[in-house]
Amino acid sequence: MIKYTLVCDKKHSFESWFASSDAYDKQLKKKLVTCPLCDSAKVEKALMAPRLTAKGNKRKTGRPEAVAAMPAAASDTTPVAIASPEEKEFRQKLRELRDHLVKNSDNVGQKFPEEARKMHYGETEHRSIYGEATPEEAKELIEEGVELLPLPVLPDDRN
Repeated sequence: MIKYTLVCDKKHSFESWFASSDAYDKQLKKKLVTCPLCDSAKVEKALMAPRLTAKGNKRKTGRPEAVAAMPAAASDTTPVAIASPEEKEFRQKLRELRDHLVKNSDNVGQKFPEEARKMHYGETEHRSIYGEATPEEAKELIEEGVELLPLPVLPDDRN
């Protein structure tokens, strides 16, 4: 994962995570990268200092510490976008929806595709469930006619 500091043509600065540099380039070309403040698709990378680690600073995964650490530290002073009151309210509603769904559903973990199919084909009683599925598994379920929706993923409260 790569975190870029971005700036739009109206000089709003914000951060975003991308799977790779290529992923950023592809999303930018398709105008999927937009400013959260003004919705401008005229976005470019801001000047950034690279985050480097010492050669011996590795986790058990063998990856450098900076690559393995996903969220920025609380002391990170990189500029971020400020959410409008409407955006904050929308995030709160999404959080409430997610909490309600999780509270009133069974977590079936990685067995989600299997359990969803069993219910769809009448092998087990219908109930609210949530769990994990790869994008490929979700696509297959949808193609089979299984009704599903992703749970909203919300940025942490600092963003």
